[in-house]
Amino acid sequence: SSAMRAGPFALVARVTRNGWTECWHYGACAVCTPDGRLMARFGDAGQATFLRSGAKPFQAIPFLCSGGWRAFNLEPADLALMCGSHAGMPEHVARARRLLEKGEFGPEHLLCGTHEPFDEASARRLAESGQSAGPLHNNCSGKHAGMLLACRLLNLPTEDYPSPDHPLQQKILQEVGEFCGVTRPDIGIATDGCSVPTYRLPLSAAARGYAALAAPELAGVGERRQEAVERIVEAMTRAPAMVAGPGRFTTRLMEVSQGRILGKEGAKGFYALAIRGPVALGVALKIADGSERCRDGVVLDLLRQLGSLSAAEFEELAPFHRIPIRSLRGAILGEVLPEVELEEVAPT
Repeated sequence: SSAMRAGPFALVARVTRNGWTECWHYGACAVCTPDGRLMARFGDAGQATFLRSGAKPFQAIPFLCSGGWRAFNLEPADLALMCGSHAGMPEHVARARRLLEKGEFGPEHLLCGTHEPFDEASARRLAESGQSAGPLHNNCSGKHAGMLLACRLLNLPTEDYPSPDHPLQQKILQEVGEFCGVTRPDIGIATDGCSVPTYRLPLSAAARGYAALAAPELAGVGERRQEAVERIVEAMTRAPAMVAGPGRFTTRLMEVSQGRILGKEGAKGFYALAIRGPVALGVALKIADGSERCRDGVVLDLLRQLGSLSAAEFEELAPFHRIPIRSLRGAILGEVLPEVELEEVAPT
């Protein structure tokens, strides 16, 4: 390929100023089938990286496989929040609070820590009302509420549920390995920003895991897991505003594709996709420098090259594709320009 390379990474985006390139972003990506066949890539598909919040759908599997959906009488939007990185808007906070109440927990039981809402208007309203953000505003509060409910359901201790040694985290680790086709010793474990374990895997393994979300029946995950996956995918694609937030890229992608494409972002430039259709595919992408300013545009370029978005759908998502660079007074000075060269991989 003529694509510019930097070690395991290929050029994925340029940042221009008055038509000249000022910055370059590099990345790597893998596109896989549910049985783990590498279909396309750029950069090194075997490059390992942390899934960060891209792991959330898998982190909900033990809860669902244990009957948590029925036990707590959940709605799709509840499960979408558990698998989401929400914007801390009032509707997200209220749903996270209600999830906790279902297990007789309160915000004080959340061990995710606190940050300001991602949604700027919600953060501003909070400040204007003299309130400060709490753990419910954390983008991971839904996931943590789900973990507490899983502990309640499985009769496990709740004091230190984020610890890698906790039985629930051990179950989650097993699910990540099963879905991504990786043995446990080959999964690197560190701590995520919200205090639970995060997993380091090759991009090809992460892509395989997401392909299994797109077509669990082809991934050989067993009947109970298949039912869990179907619930997760239905919830995330039916209630996409709970996965990110109104107007945010992940939510818009699922709305515009009418749930045919499931998207999930992770911190530091990670993104994963489950593409449902005649050929089920999983995609995992890492922006090398961890920057998120080009990530959404690169995801759209990838989907366009895979033929997974119609021209009309791409047009509707175009505001995320090329991001203008503006002066402090709002004038357009340049843009973030995705430049992806996806290479097909010949079957071996």
